[in-house]
Amino acid sequence: MDILKKIEQYRESEEKLKWEGTFAEYLEIVKEKPWVAQSAHSRIYHMIKDQGVELEDGRKQYSFFNTELYGLEEALERLVEEYFHPAAKRLDVRKRILLLMGPVSGGKSTLVAMLKKGMEAYSRTDRGAVYAIKGCPMHEDPLHLIPHHLREDFYREYGIRVEGNLSPLNTMRLEEEYHGRIEDVVVERIFFSEDKRVGIGTFSPSDPKSQDIADLTGSIDFSTIAEYGSESDPRAYRFDGELNKANRGLMEFQEMLKCDEKFLWHLLSLTQEGNFKAGRFALISADELIVAHTNETEYRSFISNKKNEALHSRIIVMPIPYNLKLSDEEKIYEKMIRESDVSGVHIAPHTLRVAAMFTILTRLKEPKRGDIDLVKKMRLYDGEIVEGFSSADVEELKKEYQDEGMAGIDPRYVINRISSTIIRKDTNSINALDVLRSLKEGLDQHPSITNEQREKYLNFISVARKEYDTIAKKEVQKAFVYSYEESAKTLMDNYLDNVEAYCNKSKMRDPLTGEEINPDEKLMRSIEEQIGISENAKRAFREEILIRISAYARKGKRFDYNSHDRLREAIQKKLFADLKDIVKITTSTKTPDEQQLKKVNEVVARLIDDYGYNSISANELLRYVGSLLNR
Repeated sequence: MDILKKIEQYRESEEKLKWEGTFAEYLEIVKEKPWVAQSAHSRIYHMIKDQGVELEDGRKQYSFFNTELYGLEEALERLVEEYFHPAAKRLDVRKRILLLMGPVSGGKSTLVAMLKKGMEAYSRTDRGAVYAIKGCPMHEDPLHLIPHHLREDFYREYGIRVEGNLSPLNTMRLEEEYHGRIEDVVVERIFFSEDKRVGIGTFSPSDPKSQDIADLTGSIDFSTIAEYGSESDPRAYRFDGELNKANRGLMEFQEMLKCDEKFLWHLLSLTQEGNFKAGRFALISADELIVAHTNETEYRSFISNKKNEALHSRIIVMPIPYNLKLSDEEKIYEKMIRESDVSGVHIAPHTLRVAAMFTILTRLKEPKRGDIDLVKKMRLYDGEIVEGFSSADVEELKKEYQDEGMAGIDPRYVINRISSTIIRKDTNSINALDVLRSLKEGLDQHPSITNEQREKYLNFISVARKEYDTIAKKEVQKAFVYSYEESAKTLMDNYLDNVEAYCNKSKMRDPLTGEEINPDEKLMRSIEEQIGISENAKRAFREEILIRISAYARKGKRFDYNSHDRLREAIQKKLFADLKDIVKITTSTKTPDEQQLKKVNEVVARLIDDYGYNSISANELLRYVGSLLNR
């Protein structure tokens, strides 16, 4: 009964939001809350802004998009700051069609769907409240009732500019129903809804020969001609086209560039003048955002046609490229899987990350600089610290290609291959190797890639496999080292004793004989070399460790195994190098002895408890790493 109770509560909350009153009463609301009279573009901008804006790396990130879109922060910042913001200020940008251009499955449709859903929710808030003349099929702005010669006076009194003319239907209703008494016209609060066709419309072109312009602008209701006596009577007209119903909000024009010309010309007047022609009436005012989306090939074809020049100048093109951040690509796959019927399948750690590596590599362009390869570029774009490079290098790399991210493998292909892997594998668990294998097989069936691209992509799969090999060895290394935690701590304490003696130029005492000995240079170097500390850099590294120990001591803290990330990594690698033989034996022996079996079980348990594996994927990982070490 919980869900029924919630439905009842929702119904009650909807009832509380409703409002109805006269135009005179509506003006009182406008005086108190002037934002209710904002334009469609302004309402969308404030809807996005009101959800919160954060600054990260000098860029604005809008919380509105965070739940659905990943890795498009730069494109979204440009969209909001270069289109919605100036349009909200009534600048000329609002007289342009917003065209989102990008590759397939890049997030364009998701972005439009978010704007629609966002507007539905926002119209139910105080800041997003919308009011319209009651009974108007176009949900007309009540302020259109104010005669033109009084609009300057209204602006001086209320600070609100009124644009647009009263529609033919409401002009007639004002005279016949209200006898010209504007103050008595009934106004109501409306709530945007795509399903109910209130303030949100969607137009999708079909066969040009069969599609009627009435789908956009409405049509004559011939059954009423006898009643009203004329096709010119607005009561005989159905104001039910997408342009009519999307008034005050947003209209999505799907596949706009494939549309027949007669449909596109209506948009010229609507965008530039804020009105369109319908039936045998004067121009009808409409306040709405027209948003369309297309791919680059269609757009290039469109602008190359001279007949489209007039419309081209009425379009603002916003590129929406593929995501180029590795960690965000992983989030995209997680979201798509979470929304599917395979969300219960165990996906081993790093599986989606390795798949994302392959995908991102296909989208990146080869750096022009000789000191960086695609893998380093991928890491830098993801915000990783790569030795020898800074954030300035990242900005420089991004400027090399303006169209980076407009081509490559799309997320749907990857999810299709992951789905195929899940269906074909007997166990309810998949790992990175399963997915890489499936991605490789899928390239042979991919309809839109050339042989040259296929070879290039196969190479990226090999690169992703090598990256996974490193990750897998580290994962097992950490699990094994944990089982030898005491050994790790002992090794580190020994290293620190030697570093302290080295830096202080003092001797150490042999624990067995008691005689004085020099610091063990061989031991220190065997650990430092694990993380690439050169002979020339060893003193600086050791002094840095000693300074860190002193800083901890001053604060009354104890310097331990987790106090220095690089040193911990070096200790782990050193210990694992010493343990390699044990790993090889325990993972490759078909009949391990009791001690070996105990150690394997400890590592499997560690992988399950601390790293997110299940028993199948943990054992698969151990066998694979064992095979890598035995090569």
